[in-house]
Amino acid sequence: MTQSCPICAAPARPDHAPFCSRGCKDRDLLRWLGEGYRLPGQPIDEETWEGLDKPGGTA
Repeated sequence: MTQSCPICAAPARPDHAPFCSRGCKDRDLLRWLGEGYRLPGQPIDEETWEGLDKPGGTA
């Protein structure tokens, strides 16, 4: 069974897995960077963000 590219549904290529090309791989990255994709969950409060800025901070 051949895996399909999650962007355009073309057959995925091993050198770009799970995508079919560098272009689809880049489009996926741009969607993440542009906040086109979001993970479900509660927003992080201000205090938690501040804790992440400290060395070794894991909040």
